Amino acid sequence: MEFSHVPVLFRETIESLCVRPDGVYADCTAGGGGHSAAIEEKLATGRLIAIDRDPDAIETLTARFSDKPDVTVVHDNFLNIGAIRALYAPEGFDGVLADLGVSSHQLDTPERGFSFHTDGALDMRMSQSGKSAYDVVNTYDEGTLRRILYEYGEEKCAGSIARRIVSERQKKPIETTLELAEIVKSGIPAKMRREGGHPARRAFQAIRIEVNDELKILDEAVFSMFDALKVGGILSVITFHSLEDRTVKNAFKTLSTGCTCPPYFPVCTCGKTPAGKLLNRGVAPGEKELEQNPRSRSARLRTIQKLKDRV
Repeated sequence: MEFSHVPVLFRETIESLCVRPDGVYADCTAGGGGHSAAIEEKLATGRLIAIDRDPDAIETLTARFSDKPDVTVVHDNFLNIGAIRALYAPEGFDGVLADLGVSSHQLDTPERGFSFHTDGALDMRMSQSGKSAYDVVNTYDEGTLRRILYEYGEEKCAGSIARRIVSERQKKPIETTLELAEIVKSGIPAKMRREGGHPARRAFQAIRIEVNDELKILDEAVFSMFDALKVGGILSVITFHSLEDRTVKNAFKTLSTGCTCPPYFPVCTCGKTPAGKLLNRGVAPGEKELEQNPRSRSARLRTIQKLKDRV
């Protein structure tokens, strides 16, 4: 199976990890293996743990690295990075990478149900198990749908879209991506449809986040990935929308904050020192990458180095 994906901020991401030939690294969202392959090429006696929760990705990764004894492919959610560390890197990882974007393969495979451009069953499950977009769209009450669309999609027309979904599903279940895209479009005033790209973009993002519990997982996972590092190790995270980026940015701010004394104290009395050091404050794609890969436009790379274990 071909699991194609154009790695975003590729050079910047690999450079941010400062890969050591004898280091142990984790690619928490290995996908088609683009970032993983670049890390593996820099290893001599080191090791790479390539992790993904998508069975299609695991199939691709297993085939791609079948002749690479320094790569171990793990089918799991990166939220479980602590358990993965215990098995494969008991002393901690020298570097951890998480690329939070939906892969090109997932978007371009209609039956996966991620895209509003092609017709397919309403699915959107990254793990291909559990609740699907069909379940969310056809069983959630109007108030919950409105909340999800507003909170996860920052959709201004969340109320009218939720009403349209509930109204249409009373006639028949909403079964395909293009059906849903048209219903969403009908819930947005004509003038607003011309703003901010495809009118269904925000709604599809919101439903996908709900299906995969993305923000709930991410908030905890960022700290878990940081904890999985050895002192001196580096965590790099690529985000693709403002909600993800805000979650990562706030977590990194917490990790890199030391003294919590009131600003009017003449000297520090709390004695707290930061657990991490920010290595950048959000790297965005350059013009050349934006031309080659328009999907990268909202991507941001944030990197932090571990200075000590969290207390």
